[in-house]
Amino acid sequence: MFASLTLRALCAVMLALGLAFALGIGAADAQQPSPSAIATAKEVITAKGAAALYSPLVSGVIERTKSVFLQTNPMLGKDLNEVAAKLHAEYASRGAEIVNDVAKLYASRFTEQELKDILAFYKSPLGRKLIVEEPAILDQSMKNAQVWAENLSQEVIAKMRTEMKKRGHDI
Repeated sequence: MFASLTLRALCAVMLALGLAFALGIGAADAQQPSPSAIATAKEVITAKGAAALYSPLVSGVIERTKSVFLQTNPMLGKDLNEVAAKLHAEYASRGAEIVNDVAKLYASRFTEQELKDILAFYKSPLGRKLIVEEPAILDQSMKNAQVWAENLSQEVIAKMRTEMKKRGHDI
């Protein structure tokens, strides 16, 4: 399943994990958030649809591990598939751990009232529109950034060649 993630979904997962990591820097110094703040933060994560970003992680780890074992011994395919199916069922709930961790990060960076306000925004018509439109915006912005970077690269290559030619080097 992890291997079948779209580029957009994979980028979103990486972005979410990066955000979670960035939010976590210095969190050890912060006061422990209240259980109700953490619960509100979980609601925010769910309202934004971010919880769904983490769900493929457990499955991806299982499938990646199965692939590693299959590469070393392809004859174990049937047994590895059975064990992987068992592990999918056994570890399905583990994805909630990352949601809990991210909720704690949000709750350590925002007051409970701010989290309630954020939640109210995501439940509002404008917030729901943002949730719907943002993946397409991120997807297109990634495409635009790739085109922009390629154009910049060509410009830099041309400029570097020109400058090197001035110095007597034809590259």
